Amino acid sequence: MPADLAVIGLGHHGLPLAQAAIAAGIDTVGFDTDPRAVAELAAGRPPVDGSLTASEIRRMLSGGFRPTTQPAELGRVRTAVICAPTPPGADRDLDLTAVTDAARALAARLRPHTTVLLESPVPPGTTEGLLRDLLEAGSGLRAGRDFHLAYSPDRLDPGSRTRGYHGTPKVIGGLTPACTESAAAFYGRLTDKVVRARGPREAETVKLLETNFRHVNIALVNEMAVLCHEIGVDLWDVIRCAETKPFGFQAFRPGPGVGGHGVPVDTLGTHRPLRMVELASQVNERMPQYVVQRCTTLLNEHGKSARGARILLLGVTYKPDLADRQAAPATEIARRLRDLGAAVSFHDPHVLDWRVRDLPVPRADSLYEAAADADLTVLLQHHRTYDLQGLAVKAQLLLDTRGATPAGAAHRL
Repeated sequence: MPADLAVIGLGHHGLPLAQAAIAAGIDTVGFDTDPRAVAELAAGRPPVDGSLTASEIRRMLSGGFRPTTQPAELGRVRTAVICAPTPPGADRDLDLTAVTDAARALAARLRPHTTVLLESPVPPGTTEGLLRDLLEAGSGLRAGRDFHLAYSPDRLDPGSRTRGYHGTPKVIGGLTPACTESAAAFYGRLTDKVVRARGPREAETVKLLETNFRHVNIALVNEMAVLCHEIGVDLWDVIRCAETKPFGFQAFRPGPGVGGHGVPVDTLGTHRPLRMVELASQVNERMPQYVVQRCTTLLNEHGKSARGARILLLGVTYKPDLADRQAAPATEIARRLRDLGAAVSFHDPHVLDWRVRDLPVPRADSLYEAAADADLTVLLQHHRTYDLQGLAVKAQLLLDTRGATPAGAAHRL
């Protein structure tokens, strides 16, 4: 059955795009090569990353959403959006394998007048280079003449209750002015505001700048956290005061490390490295080790050793109130604590099973009992359900890496 839209890649931002399209009355098919994930969605079960709930998936299905593994569906749509994952490779560059596979699957079935959009994070030049070449070679059509081609960076804020798809401006950059306008016509049905970039390279670089902006500023406050602890300054009070400045400052807060799908990119293929981003990555990657160092110091100050200590980790996801553990620092922290001989357990209302190095981490059923029994409790993620005031009373020793506990109730990062 023909559809208006094909979303290629039903991951953490492909699904929300499909959700927004269905809500806007756009007949949508979702394509993914993972048969198990597609079967789960077709049965109304939510993805394991918690990006959408079961009720949201059911509403999408009742609205006409059709998840499929059949590439033939890609040849029956007016618009195709590639949302394939681009994880960092061993050399820290983005791995474009999934984008390449998606492009080849689409190219073999591409029809004239189709609008093809790429939303995956990619190095600048990918849309008008790699993607264009694959689509043209596989279809015999020419981009900008026979079909429209454009890039639009993903701007989702997973789990946000205030910034939905409709209220987030969409940046687009087309291969030609006509490509840009075709993309604008599509996204104009999903969002209140469309921002036109000069071209696909500029739109691709928007994503690069936005992601690296986050990582660089988090690295700054992470370094400030280490410094302020050494000199006895309350960084959280410093940030509270600084954010009252009405210009020239945006508040970021430190944490145990940086997780999520938006990885920093400090090199651009054959181009020069971004030294600031490279340094920020080094700072942020050291934070799990710093948390472990703070754990051992706190234990020592209370006459205990990390070896044999019972340590409870609270919140093992990368973001509050979500089940997604993508690149969450909790994994490295647990690994390092275990290497020191600590007995590590965890509690997370969104995670029922957690393994580190293929070994299960015991899950605490009763939060307060586990905190009272642990030699040290470490808050790694502040989920909404946590009563931190009550937790601070129950825990023998509490390290708060998020600055979420009331002042004086816990040791802060």
